[in-house]
Amino acid sequence: MAYLELNGTMLQGFSWNLPPDGQHWRRLAQLANRLAEEGFTSVWMPPASKGTAGPKDVGYGVYDLWDLGEFDQRGSVATKYGTREEYQAAVKALREAGINVLADIVLNHRLGAEGTQRVLATEMAFDNRNYPLGKLRPISAWTRYEFPGRAGAYDDFTWDYHCFKAVDYDVSHERSGIFLLDGKHWDEDVDHENGNFDYLMGADVDLHDPRVYEQLVRWGSWFLNETGVDGVRLDAVKHMSRSFYLRWLSDMRAATGRELFCVGEYWSADTGCLLNYLGQEKAMSLFDVPLHFRFFHASHDHAPIDFQHILSGSLVEADPVHAVTFVDNHDTQPNQALESTVEPWFKPVAYTLILLREAGYPCVFFADLYGLPNDRIPAVAELPLLLEIRRRFAFGWQMDCFDEPDLVAWVRHGDDAHEMSGCVVVLSSRDGSENPVEKTIYLGAEHAGEEWCCVLGEGGRAVKVAEDGRATFVVGRAMVSVFLRVEAARALNNIPINV
Repeated sequence: MAYLELNGTMLQGFSWNLPPDGQHWRRLAQLANRLAEEGFTSVWMPPASKGTAGPKDVGYGVYDLWDLGEFDQRGSVATKYGTREEYQAAVKALREAGINVLADIVLNHRLGAEGTQRVLATEMAFDNRNYPLGKLRPISAWTRYEFPGRAGAYDDFTWDYHCFKAVDYDVSHERSGIFLLDGKHWDEDVDHENGNFDYLMGADVDLHDPRVYEQLVRWGSWFLNETGVDGVRLDAVKHMSRSFYLRWLSDMRAATGRELFCVGEYWSADTGCLLNYLGQEKAMSLFDVPLHFRFFHASHDHAPIDFQHILSGSLVEADPVHAVTFVDNHDTQPNQALESTVEPWFKPVAYTLILLREAGYPCVFFADLYGLPNDRIPAVAELPLLLEIRRRFAFGWQMDCFDEPDLVAWVRHGDDAHEMSGCVVVLSSRDGSENPVEKTIYLGAEHAGEEWCCVLGEGGRAVKVAEDGRATFVVGRAMVSVFLRVEAARALNNIPINV
């Protein structure tokens, strides 16, 4: 599978504010060969199922999992991104280009019910979901889902209040809140923020109800086999039972007969929480949210950047095999609930740290790659070059020189399988206005006599490795500098090299 190949790279193939023109599946299909040439081995596609906002829904307000843009529901046939046929055509085009497809799966909640039901519920405190605000009382809840536009196609399961644990609105009293339904309880194997973070939004799905579980297995098996996707991105797992996913993923792998790479979104800066969710089974990978926050704070804080500890406390440091590293995504971009956008000036450094190091599975954000005015996100101009260096030259064992807070480096020594491979990366926050900033690195006697030159940064003239295997790399005022062998630099496609 391509996602397990050395130097695999994921693309998050969307952003929040893509135009609701129903054309995105077609765009991704048209981009397939280009993405493969840029070195992407997988593309994470946005949710394919119909959302409550129909053609304007980004995909996380799930209404009907079985409607992939095929039925006239919620104001349209197509989703924001296109029709079912176009989705499957995009999956096919990407896979034919040698790219694995990851489907975004949202199982936590439902929105857009057709009808209300009279149920008993207890209102719970928002900041402590274990604390009741009153006694059990009748409420009117949006819990009846009949999907009349689909009219029983593929599946005739009707969702009612038995399928849910909690809702966020009492229609009869026109009151918002968190209402735990009678006879239901929060799962314990979730995040413990707010006492218990089982509840997120909408009608909260009871993942352990036998009928619900059977329905989610039936839908998952159908979806994975019908679409042929290679893996999944799981939304909001901090709000979802860990034991549910251990069971459901096992059933999905059995139903498809495939490995099904899986990455979960556990939104916490606490690496310990992520490691606890992974557990001993490690049935999935997780996005390295702690590392994202290291990048965010480095780009926003006025304190000097401590490059020596930039990776400290990250998931990729603790468990590099199960860490999917990223800089920004659709949730961190401006005006989103989890807004924590890394400043543009720091993004070349952040992407260098996830793309040119050995550990982790890096994910590049669509908006950072192409620049999207609707999202107020400029393209990271250095990304095409960094992707090419990763694809062609960032191989071999890694030696770290993280020995000074304001000046660190690492070396990828190259290997025999990749011609001219190897690279040297230097990160500097040192003031170079008076004296040139330089870093002496021991590359090894096997590199003696080689000439290396700077392809990103302000490295000046080519550097020759001495007989003892040492070389001094001048980085000027650049915060990030990347050096390749001179012959490798001459072979680059993305920038003209003057050597």
